[in-house]
Order: sequence, then structure tokens, then C-alpha cells
Amino acid sequence: MNSDQIHKIISSAQECINIEQTALQRLQETINLSFAEAVMHLNQCKGRIVITGIGKSAIIAQKIVATFNSTGTQSIYMHAADAIHGDLGMIHNQDVVICISKSGETPEIKALIPLVKNLGSRLQCIVSNLDSTLARQSDDVYYVPIDQEAEPNNLAPTASTTAQLALGDALAVALLSLKGFTAQDFAQYHPGGSLGKQLYLKVSDLSHTHLAPVVMPTDSIRAVILEMTKKRLGATAVCDKENKLKGMITDGDLRRMLDKNENISSLQAQNIMNPNPKTIHADELAIEAFRLMQAHSITQLIVIKDDQYYGMIHLHDLIKEGFI
Repeated sequence: MNSDQIHKIISSAQECINIEQTALQRLQETINLSFAEAVMHLNQCKGRIVITGIGKSAIIAQKIVATFNSTGTQSIYMHAADAIHGDLGMIHNQDVVICISKSGETPEIKALIPLVKNLGSRLQCIVSNLDSTLARQSDDVYYVPIDQEAEPNNLAPTASTTAQLALGDALAVALLSLKGFTAQDFAQYHPGGSLGKQLYLKVSDLSHTHLAPVVMPTDSIRAVILEMTKKRLGATAVCDKENKLKGMITDGDLRRMLDKNENISSLQAQNIMNPNPKTIHADELAIEAFRLMQAHSITQLIVIKDDQYYGMIHLHDLIKEGFI
């Protein structure tokens, strides 16, 4: 690439972002009393929130639906063109319908308006033209002011769809604050993702997948090495006959032992163990185990339950679950 091409790429990309930032700043100014009243109607909805659009606005509608559902607001997507060819049957009179259209004059949207009104559903819209048919016929209007699209010909939806998307996020966040949506609720809707796992996966869920390595304080170094080799966690707990934790031995402890001692035949586990290892309770969240490992630059933690040795959790367990 020559310098002119590089300059053109950088300047056009920066201009795009500047235009979209301006669109978001103008959108922020529209968040007022009428916005709050419209959100209250959504919060009081006894049915579902049906979101529809055409073209790029339809794609934005799908994303807003996904965000609503993942944050505790029941929502479904309906393509505006499909609605007037049979899908209108998914709408009920207790639903709230949100139509997304920059112009508010799209033929499919205009055809849909009287049908929604006849069903008795509340009609809301996300629109950039307050003089449009959609804006005039809607019960609630979310205004998205757009001076220009980021595309040079001012045609391709760019700034407008960015603002529509941001407004959808604002609606979702406003609704979840009204509903008192908690981190535990989020985990319920995201059980398979790493974010959800951080909110519900416990240390015990991971530590029980291993055979718990353990030796007695008076066991020989040979017994320690065999136990660590067999259980393959790079460490072992040292416990008394009542399964009370006395210490921990890691691969590093073995290396330091060899460096300091010519003859190890008389050494026992209690001679080389760390008597104050880092521990975590079995009922703690797994993400707390990761934070503790990270803070102390270690890869294993002793797991304790009911004041007894319960098992061990390794950094690799957390990696497998997507925490890193």
C-alpha cells in the first residue's frame, strides 16, 4: 500500500467512529421523562415484548431480543415482512410490540401498524423521523436522532443502527434495574457460558473430579513422590489420621529438598511440607479459587470442608471451564 491508501483507510475509519460517537451523544440527550414512561409500559407488560423490523433494523431487533431474554425480560423476534404473511399470529393483546425503522415509512412497517393496533397490543417504535407514519401511530416513541450515516454516500445504515443497538441496550439495562435482576439471575440464564460459570460453579464441582492426593506426616519421600505421580496434580496434601490438614508438598518443594539434601532416605513428608498452604472452602465459587491462585502465583489450592481435607483444585481445571 502507498501512503495515500494508508491515509485514506485511517481517515475514513476515524471519521466513521466520530460520526457514530456523535449519534450516540445525541441519543443520550433523548433519554428523558417520555423514555422513562415508555420503559414503565414495558415493565408492566403482562405478555411478551415483540420486536420487529426490516433489513438492517431486523438484525438489530434480533440482538435486542437476545439481550432482553438474557436479562430476564421475555421477548420474541418477528420479521416485519413475515408478520403480514402469517407470523402476526404470534402477537397477543397483552404484548407490547416495538417496531424499529429509521424512516418510519417502510412499506412492510406501514402495513403492520393497523394490524398490531387491531389486535389491541401496545405499539412502541424506535425511529429517526418523528413526522413519520410509524411515529404518529405509535403509543410510545423512542427517538433516535441521526444527522448522517457514517457511510460517505449517507445511505448504508451505520450510525443509525449503532444508535438503535445502543438504545436497545439502554432499554434492557433500565428494565433489569427495575426488576432487580441479580448476578444469580444472570447465571440462571447463562449456565453454559464462562460468564455464567463464574456466578454458579463452585470449587467442589471441580475438585471432586480428581482423586485427592494425600500422605501422612511420617510417610517417606518415596511415598510422597509415588502419591504425587499417581494423582497427577503436581502436589499432595499432608494430613493426620483424622484427615486434618497439616501441610502441603508441591513439585517445587521436592526440587528444593533435592537441592538442599545429599541424603533424603531419612526425610519424611513433615520435614519438607509447607505447614501453611493456601486453602479454599469447597463451597466457594470457583472464580475465587482462580483469583487466589492469581494473587499468589500458584497453580494448586487445598480444598477444605467441615474443617477437613476435601481435595485439591488445579489451575488447569479452571482453564478447561473457560475462566482464562
